[in-house]
Amino acid sequence: MDSVFKALADPTRRLLLDRLREQNGQTLRELCEHLDMARQSATQHLDVLVRAGLVTVVRRGRERLHYLNPVPIHEIEERWISGFDRPRLQAISAIRNQAEEYAMTGAPTPAPVPTYVYVTYIRASAEQVWQALTDADLTARYWGHANLSDWRPGSAWEHRRVDGSDAVDVVGKVIAAEPPTRLVITFEDTPDPASPREPSVVTFLVEPHHDIVRLTVTHENLPNAEMLDGISRGWPAVLANLKSLLETGDVLPQAPWEMSPAHS
Repeated sequence: MDSVFKALADPTRRLLLDRLREQNGQTLRELCEHLDMARQSATQHLDVLVRAGLVTVVRRGRERLHYLNPVPIHEIEERWISGFDRPRLQAISAIRNQAEEYAMTGAPTPAPVPTYVYVTYIRASAEQVWQALTDADLTARYWGHANLSDWRPGSAWEHRRVDGSDAVDVVGKVIAAEPPTRLVITFEDTPDPASPREPSVVTFLVEPHHDIVRLTVTHENLPNAEMLDGISRGWPAVLANLKSLLETGDVLPQAPWEMSPAHS
């Protein structure tokens, strides 16, 4: 974690992370608007954050969008905070948040729900990762659900339980499929015909490099903070199981999403 602590030690880099926490997915130009420094200096700071894994860069056409990656900070929290004083810290945080709400004069404007980005590295080929994302039998092994579709753009897909109930928990459509490197799908976890809403969108980006791949999962257009909280706990668990399956031939000994809140 040396590179993470080194990156966090600089106030400018902490400010960049704060800016991304407030509004994720910014370009270099947008980030520089809030900083009293040249673009070259900001780029150098961002490079340090990228090398530490604290920031992930996602290309959209000619633009490079920067996203806050919570994984290294989560690992710090797990190592030095989680096992010691989480209940008291959560209580203090709740009191502070309540006090800040009372201090506000007038109703606050709801903040937009940020885009969620998760990055993991897997010792596998791009073709193996693509198969793991789209093969119903493989998704059933590491996800507990079979992802069913022909994976052609415009086709529907279903996230169906394999516990014998055949219940479908998520539905959507395939927006783009470029095997073995890019898959974009809509993601509707609670479709309600009475109050329809625009679905969220998940992008899987598979980038091969010699014997490994970098898998970036981007989940955007989230409807509310509750869904953000849910996927922030769900995606790391699912992708850890996928990584274990591809690298060892078997999933984790216990389903990671079944861990109690005190350990998740």
